[in-house]
Amino acid sequence: MLWVSAALILILIGLVGYWLLVTTEGVYLGARVVTLLYDWTAKRYDDIKQLNYIDEATRLGTPLARRLRANPSPRVLDVATGTGRLPLALMRQFQFDGTVVGIDRSRGMLREAQDAVRGYNDRVSLLQEDAGTLSFPDACFDCVTCLEALEFMPDPRGIIQEMLRVLRPGGVLLVSNRVGKDAWFFPGQLCGRGKVEGYLRELGLNRVHMERWQVHYDLIWARK
Repeated sequence: MLWVSAALILILIGLVGYWLLVTTEGVYLGARVVTLLYDWTAKRYDDIKQLNYIDEATRLGTPLARRLRANPSPRVLDVATGTGRLPLALMRQFQFDGTVVGIDRSRGMLREAQDAVRGYNDRVSLLQEDAGTLSFPDACFDCVTCLEALEFMPDPRGIIQEMLRVLRPGGVLLVSNRVGKDAWFFPGQLCGRGKVEGYLRELGLNRVHMERWQVHYDLIWARK
């Protein structure tokens, strides 16, 4: 019957729309759509993610500060910094005496990040930039991070290469990898357990190490 066919078509359109706008956060519609979606949700982002700052310190801030302690004043670049979770996690570590530059395409997210790191303005800089064309010179950071963002970027492999360009030899790379059943919803986006690690090894990185982090994400550590 025609009405059944029409209903099925509407359901299919709804499912595709949900996949494009919610599940994959607009990545297959282009960077502008992704940025717009993050602008819209910036004020609610931390609540949506249900961030726990004790967990942030335990899993991110403390281990990262420990890996950087050989450098008395390390420079860190946080790609897709969002609401500033990584800079804040580092600033709260007494053993970290470095500086952090956080970049993001979303002005809304950067405004939230500015509020979050307000007490550390002398050590945290926030810039609106595209991760695919970083404005920094080669080998100028001791550490580069990117959390819960690579799968939402048009060219995750190219982004990783750009991150490595600005990372000095011996520097620390920390990225997250989308894993589990959700990874199937991101075809071509370097998702799935083992894929990011394999790509980093192809690029010649050392000490590539995966650790379980969240239901949907692994943390991947490496040295250039």
